[in-house]
Amino acid sequence: MKKLSLGFSPCPNDTFIFDALVNGKTDKEGLEFEPVLEDVETLNKWALEGRLDITKLSYGVLPLVLDKYILLNSGSALGRGVGPLLISKEEIGLLSVEENRVAIPGEHTTAHLLFSLAFPNAKQKVFLRYDEIEEFVLAGEGVGVIIHENRFTYAEKGLKKIIDLGDYWETKTGNAIPLGGIVIRREIAQNIQEKVELLIGQSIEHAYSVYPELSDYIRMHSQEMSEDVMRKHIELYVNAFSTDLGAEGRNAVLKLLNVYQNTFKKETVVYNEIFLGPDQP
Repeated sequence: MKKLSLGFSPCPNDTFIFDALVNGKTDKEGLEFEPVLEDVETLNKWALEGRLDITKLSYGVLPLVLDKYILLNSGSALGRGVGPLLISKEEIGLLSVEENRVAIPGEHTTAHLLFSLAFPNAKQKVFLRYDEIEEFVLAGEGVGVIIHENRFTYAEKGLKKIIDLGDYWETKTGNAIPLGGIVIRREIAQNIQEKVELLIGQSIEHAYSVYPELSDYIRMHSQEMSEDVMRKHIELYVNAFSTDLGAEGRNAVLKLLNVYQNTFKKETVVYNEIFLGPDQP
Protein backbone atom coordinates (compact mmCIF):
# COMPACT_ATOMS: atom_id res chain seq x y z
CA MET A 1 0.00 0.00 0.00
CA LYS A 2 1.36 3.41 -1.01
CA LYS A 3 1.59 5.75 2.01
CA LEU A 4 1.56 9.51 1.45
CA SER A 5 2.01 12.32 3.96
CA LEU A 6 -0.86 14.80 3.75
CA GLY A 7 -0.69 18.24 5.37
CA PHE A 8 -3.68 20.45 6.07
CA SER A 9 -4.84 22.86 8.74
CA PRO A 10 -7.18 22.12 11.67
CA CYS A 11 -9.58 24.79 10.41
CA PRO A 12 -13.14 23.58 9.74
CA ASN A 13 -12.91 24.01 5.98
CA ASP A 14 -9.88 21.69 5.77
CA THR A 15 -11.16 19.08 8.22
CA PHE A 16 -14.49 19.14 6.34
CA ILE A 17 -12.65 18.41 3.07
CA PHE A 18 -10.29 15.71 4.34
CA ASP A 19 -12.33 13.99 7.06
CA ALA A 20 -13.73 11.19 4.87
CA LEU A 21 -10.39 10.65 3.13
CA VAL A 22 -8.20 10.25 6.21
CA ASN A 23 -10.79 8.51 8.39
CA GLY A 24 -11.79 5.74 6.00
CA LYS A 25 -15.28 7.01 5.22
CA THR A 26 -14.58 6.68 1.47
CA ASP A 27 -12.59 4.14 -0.53
CA LYS A 28 -8.88 5.02 -0.56
CA GLU A 29 -8.29 2.76 -3.58
CA GLY A 30 -5.09 1.23 -2.25
CA LEU A 31 -3.56 4.42 -0.91
CA GLU A 32 -2.78 5.24 2.71
CA PHE A 33 -2.57 8.79 4.04
CA GLU A 34 -0.59 10.05 7.01
CA PRO A 35 -2.39 13.27 8.07
CA VAL A 36 -0.27 16.11 9.44
CA LEU A 37 -2.31 19.00 10.86
CA GLU A 38 -0.52 22.33 11.24
CA ASP A 39 -1.33 26.02 10.80
CA VAL A 40 -1.05 27.13 7.19
CA GLU A 41 2.06 29.26 7.65
CA THR A 42 3.90 26.20 9.02
CA LEU A 43 2.67 24.23 6.01
CA ASN A 44 3.90 27.04 3.75
CA LYS A 45 7.38 26.81 5.26
CA TRP A 46 7.38 23.04 4.92
CA ALA A 47 6.28 23.37 1.27
CA LEU A 48 9.34 25.53 0.63
CA GLU A 49 11.40 22.63 2.01
CA GLY A 50 9.42 20.01 0.08
CA ARG A 51 8.75 18.14 3.31
CA LEU A 52 5.32 16.59 2.61
CA ASP A 53 4.01 14.52 -0.30
CA ILE A 54 0.71 16.40 -0.47
CA THR A 55 0.00 19.68 1.30
CA LYS A 56 -2.36 22.57 1.73
CA LEU A 57 -0.62 25.90 1.16
CA SER A 58 -1.38 29.55 0.67
CA TYR A 59 -1.50 30.56 -2.96
CA GLY A 60 0.93 33.30 -1.99
CA VAL A 61 3.70 30.68 -1.66
CA LEU A 62 2.80 28.70 -4.81
CA PRO A 63 5.19 30.66 -7.09
CA LEU A 64 8.10 29.57 -4.88
CA VAL A 65 7.36 25.84 -4.84
CA LEU A 66 6.48 25.06 -8.46
CA ASP A 67 9.85 23.35 -8.87
CA LYS A 68 8.73 20.72 -6.32
CA TYR A 69 4.94 20.56 -6.56
CA ILE A 70 2.09 20.57 -9.05
CA LEU A 71 -1.35 21.98 -8.21
CA LEU A 72 -4.34 19.68 -7.86
CA ASN A 73 -7.70 20.76 -9.24
CA SER A 74 -9.52 19.62 -6.08
CA GLY A 75 -9.30 20.87 -2.51
CA SER A 76 -8.73 24.58 -3.16
CA ALA A 77 -10.22 27.58 -1.40
CA LEU A 78 -11.16 30.29 -3.88
CA GLY A 79 -14.13 32.55 -3.99
CA ARG A 80 -15.65 36.00 -4.03
CA GLY A 81 -16.28 37.98 -0.88
CA VAL A 82 -13.95 35.70 1.08
CA GLY A 83 -10.77 37.74 1.24
CA PRO A 84 -8.70 38.99 4.18
CA LEU A 85 -9.77 42.13 6.04
CA LEU A 86 -7.53 44.97 7.20
CA ILE A 87 -8.66 46.12 10.64
CA SER A 88 -7.74 48.74 13.24
CA LYS A 89 -8.58 49.64 16.83
CA GLU A 90 -9.75 53.13 15.91
CA GLU A 91 -11.15 54.50 12.67
CA ILE A 92 -8.32 55.45 10.30
CA GLY A 93 -8.22 56.50 6.66
CA LEU A 94 -6.70 54.54 3.80
CA LEU A 95 -4.04 57.18 3.27
CA SER A 96 -2.58 56.61 6.74
CA VAL A 97 -2.35 52.80 6.52
CA GLU A 98 1.20 52.79 5.18
CA GLU A 99 2.36 54.91 8.13
CA ASN A 100 1.35 52.19 10.60
CA ARG A 101 2.85 48.91 11.74
CA VAL A 102 0.82 46.13 10.19
CA ALA A 103 0.50 42.56 11.42
CA ILE A 104 0.20 39.98 8.64
CA PRO A 105 -0.56 36.25 9.08
CA GLY A 106 2.68 34.98 7.56
CA GLU A 107 5.17 36.22 4.98
CA HIS A 108 4.18 33.70 2.30
CA THR A 109 0.42 33.96 2.65
CA THR A 110 -2.08 35.16 0.09
CA ALA A 111 -3.05 37.76 2.69
CA HIS A 112 0.44 39.27 2.44
CA LEU A 113 0.24 39.36 -1.34
CA LEU A 114 -3.18 41.05 -1.32
CA PHE A 115 -2.09 43.59 1.28
CA SER A 116 1.07 44.38 -0.69
CA LEU A 117 -0.96 44.83 -3.87
CA ALA A 118 -3.18 47.39 -2.13
CA PHE A 119 -0.44 49.08 -0.08
CA PRO A 120 2.86 48.66 -1.96
CA ASN A 121 4.74 51.24 0.12
CA ALA A 122 4.02 49.77 3.54
CA LYS A 123 7.35 48.98 5.22
CA GLN A 124 6.51 48.28 8.86
CA LYS A 125 5.31 44.69 8.51
CA VAL A 126 5.17 42.22 11.39
CA PHE A 127 4.49 38.56 10.61
CA LEU A 128 2.42 36.76 13.24
CA ARG A 129 0.23 33.68 13.52
CA TYR A 130 -3.25 34.46 12.25
CA ASP A 131 -4.78 33.98 15.70
CA GLU A 132 -2.41 36.52 17.32
CA ILE A 133 -3.36 39.45 15.11
CA GLU A 134 -6.51 40.65 16.86
CA GLU A 135 -4.58 40.94 20.15
CA PHE A 136 -1.84 42.91 18.35
CA VAL A 137 -4.45 45.39 17.13
CA LEU A 138 -6.34 45.52 20.44
CA ALA A 139 -3.06 46.31 22.23
CA GLY A 140 -2.63 49.39 20.03
CA GLU A 141 0.46 47.98 18.30
CA GLY A 142 -0.82 48.83 14.82
CA VAL A 143 -3.28 47.58 12.21
CA GLY A 144 -3.72 43.96 11.17
CA VAL A 145 -4.78 41.65 8.36
CA ILE A 146 -7.21 38.99 9.57
CA ILE A 147 -8.31 35.73 7.97
CA HIS A 148 -10.27 32.58 8.89
CA GLU A 149 -12.75 32.76 11.77
CA ASN A 150 -11.48 36.19 12.88
CA ARG A 151 -13.49 37.65 10.00
CA PHE A 152 -16.60 36.69 11.98
CA THR A 153 -15.49 37.87 15.42
CA TYR A 154 -13.46 41.09 15.07
CA ALA A 155 -16.48 43.44 15.25
CA GLU A 156 -17.61 41.85 18.53
CA LYS A 157 -14.32 43.05 20.03
CA GLY A 158 -14.89 46.64 18.88
CA LEU A 159 -12.37 46.48 16.04
CA LYS A 160 -12.95 48.44 12.83
CA LYS A 161 -12.67 47.35 9.21
CA ILE A 162 -10.43 49.59 7.12
CA ILE A 163 -10.74 47.74 3.82
CA ASP A 164 -11.74 44.34 2.49
CA LEU A 165 -8.60 43.23 0.64
CA GLY A 166 -10.59 40.59 -1.21
CA ASP A 167 -12.92 43.23 -2.64
CA TYR A 168 -9.86 45.23 -3.68
CA TRP A 169 -8.45 42.19 -5.54
CA GLU A 170 -11.76 41.43 -7.24
CA THR A 171 -12.25 45.04 -8.34
CA LYS A 172 -8.70 45.36 -9.64
CA THR A 173 -8.44 41.98 -11.41
CA GLY A 174 -12.01 40.78 -11.98
CA ASN A 175 -10.97 37.36 -10.68
CA ALA A 176 -12.04 35.22 -7.76
CA ILE A 177 -9.55 35.23 -4.87
CA PRO A 178 -7.18 32.24 -4.72
CA LEU A 179 -6.62 31.71 -1.00
CA GLY A 180 -5.34 28.18 -0.51
CA GLY A 181 -4.63 25.18 -2.71
CA ILE A 182 -3.55 21.55 -2.53
CA VAL A 183 -0.28 20.52 -4.18
CA ILE A 184 1.42 17.15 -4.70
CA ARG A 185 5.08 16.36 -5.27
CA ARG A 186 6.03 16.29 -8.94
CA GLU A 187 8.03 13.05 -8.73
CA ILE A 188 5.03 11.05 -7.54
CA ALA A 189 3.70 8.92 -10.42
CA GLN A 190 1.03 10.67 -12.46
CA ASN A 191 -1.51 7.88 -11.95
CA ILE A 192 -1.13 8.34 -8.17
CA GLN A 193 -1.44 12.13 -8.51
CA GLU A 194 -4.66 11.70 -10.49
CA LYS A 195 -6.01 9.20 -7.97
CA VAL A 196 -5.34 11.58 -5.07
CA GLU A 197 -7.13 14.38 -6.90
CA LEU A 198 -10.14 12.13 -7.46
CA LEU A 199 -10.17 10.90 -3.85
CA ILE A 200 -10.15 14.46 -2.48
CA GLY A 201 -13.15 15.24 -4.66
CA GLN A 202 -14.95 12.16 -3.34
CA SER A 203 -14.12 13.15 0.24
CA ILE A 204 -15.74 16.55 -0.35
CA GLU A 205 -18.83 14.89 -1.86
CA HIS A 206 -19.15 12.68 1.22
CA ALA A 207 -18.85 15.69 3.54
CA TYR A 208 -21.63 17.48 1.68
CA SER A 209 -23.83 14.37 1.78
CA VAL A 210 -24.20 14.71 5.57
CA TYR A 211 -23.94 18.51 5.89
CA PRO A 212 -25.03 20.56 7.85
CA GLU A 213 -24.22 17.84 10.37
CA LEU A 214 -20.67 18.38 11.64
CA SER A 215 -18.49 15.33 12.20
CA ASP A 216 -16.66 14.66 15.45
CA TYR A 217 -13.43 15.15 13.50
CA ILE A 218 -14.36 18.74 12.61
CA ARG A 219 -15.50 19.50 16.15
CA MET A 220 -12.41 17.94 17.73
CA HIS A 221 -10.10 20.33 15.90
CA SER A 222 -12.27 23.45 16.39
CA GLN A 223 -13.27 23.20 20.03
CA GLU A 224 -12.94 26.93 20.66
CA MET A 225 -15.51 27.75 17.94
CA SER A 226 -19.26 27.59 18.14
CA GLU A 227 -20.93 25.27 15.64
CA ASP A 228 -22.41 28.35 13.95
CA VAL A 229 -18.92 29.76 13.32
CA MET A 230 -17.71 26.34 12.11
CA ARG A 231 -20.49 26.25 9.53
CA LYS A 232 -19.84 29.86 8.46
CA HIS A 233 -16.19 28.91 8.02
CA ILE A 234 -17.07 25.92 5.82
CA GLU A 235 -19.65 27.81 3.78
CA LEU A 236 -17.23 30.67 3.14
CA TYR A 237 -14.23 28.63 2.03
CA VAL A 238 -15.61 25.39 0.56
CA ASN A 239 -17.50 25.75 -2.72
CA ALA A 240 -17.53 24.62 -6.36
CA PHE A 241 -13.89 25.67 -6.76
CA SER A 242 -12.99 23.19 -4.00
CA THR A 243 -14.40 20.28 -5.99
CA ASP A 244 -12.80 21.43 -9.27
CA LEU A 245 -10.90 24.62 -10.04
CA GLY A 246 -12.32 24.71 -13.55
CA ALA A 247 -11.30 27.29 -16.14
CA GLU A 248 -12.35 30.22 -13.94
CA GLY A 249 -10.31 28.98 -10.99
CA ARG A 250 -7.22 28.23 -13.09
CA ASN A 251 -7.40 31.70 -14.65
CA ALA A 252 -7.55 33.25 -11.18
CA VAL A 253 -4.46 31.28 -10.12
CA LEU A 254 -2.56 32.38 -13.23
CA LYS A 255 -3.50 36.00 -12.50
CA LEU A 256 -2.18 35.63 -8.98
CA LEU A 257 1.14 34.27 -10.25
CA ASN A 258 1.40 37.30 -12.56
CA VAL A 259 0.53 39.74 -9.77
CA TYR A 260 3.07 38.07 -7.47
CA GLN A 261 5.87 38.72 -9.94
CA ASN A 262 4.80 42.31 -10.53
CA THR A 263 4.21 43.10 -6.85
CA PHE A 264 7.31 41.55 -5.30
CA LYS A 265 9.51 42.01 -8.39
CA LYS A 266 10.78 38.45 -8.09
CA GLU A 267 11.79 36.15 -10.89
CA THR A 268 10.11 32.78 -10.50
CA VAL A 269 10.73 29.61 -12.42
CA VAL A 270 8.10 29.21 -15.12
CA TYR A 271 6.69 25.72 -15.66
CA ASN A 272 4.55 24.59 -18.56
CA GLU A 273 2.66 22.39 -16.12
CA ILE A 274 1.22 24.27 -13.17
CA PHE A 275 -1.98 22.26 -12.84
CA LEU A 276 -2.45 18.51 -12.88
CA GLY A 277 -4.18 17.40 -16.06
CA PRO A 278 -4.41 18.55 -19.68
CA ASP A 279 -5.80 22.04 -19.03
CA GLN A 280 -2.58 24.04 -18.93
CA PRO A 281 -2.02 27.73 -19.69
